[in-house]
Amino acid sequence: MTMMHLQIEHHTEYHYENPVRYSIQEIRLQPSSSDSQSILNWKIQSPIRAKSNQDAFGNTCQTFVLDSPYKSMTITAKGEVKSMGGYEHSDPENAISPFYLLQPTALTDISTEMQDHFASVLPKKPDLDSVIKLANAVRESIKYQVGVTNFATTAIQAFAARAGVCQDHSHVMLSLCRFANIPARYVSGYFFAEESPNLASHAWVDVCISPEQGKWFSIDVTHACVTDDRHIRLAIGRDYYSAAPIKGIRSGGGMEELDANISIQQVKVL
Repeated sequence: MTMMHLQIEHHTEYHYENPVRYSIQEIRLQPSSSDSQSILNWKIQSPIRAKSNQDAFGNTCQTFVLDSPYKSMTITAKGEVKSMGGYEHSDPENAISPFYLLQPTALTDISTEMQDHFASVLPKKPDLDSVIKLANAVRESIKYQVGVTNFATTAIQAFAARAGVCQDHSHVMLSLCRFANIPARYVSGYFFAEESPNLASHAWVDVCISPEQGKWFSIDVTHACVTDDRHIRLAIGRDYYSAAPIKGIRSGGGMEELDANISIQQVKVL
């Protein structure tokens, strides 16, 4: 088994045209230790102390409210993770039922054109070869291209554009798996690639191979492969909205400018 010791620093800055009068922010930037990763240390810095709880999917969710006017806000997450790789995951006993993840969402609805285009590669059962074949078909059909889509782009829209990023690859994959009656969920996380730092903020999918036993395969659709020690899991959900690293609502502020920077470095162990 391969292993990688990674140091991660994730800065997110928001700047507003006018003062924001009131906002509620929800953060899912706390990775959890599991069979595939061990969190050595991790710290999240927000403008004020956040309240921590667990959402329906078992993600650590931190929430804070800002009720004094502001024109900028910074959230930082940083720490060290030992990644052991692995693409097979098992749910805890209290996990939400995989069958709940058969339901489409606004972001993962499917079109007739998508059904026809991918008909020949839709899995009859969720074995690894069939799922990788479908992921490869999605990757080949939707060119990786930054700037064509945004966080609100649906699977139908990304397929129609034939271009998008990892979020779009994942949403299309979720649409197709659910259409094939295979539970699947969205995963947000980090990806270590020295040659492609723009992929540091990443997304992929978990495909359920046994709903009764709560067993899943993790598939990186953008690379058409199973996940390995380059992947660090942050959160899971039905789609981007329920696993977003940061999301919120606000009153006031006008136009928003977002600046996100993620640094991932491998720690050399002597």
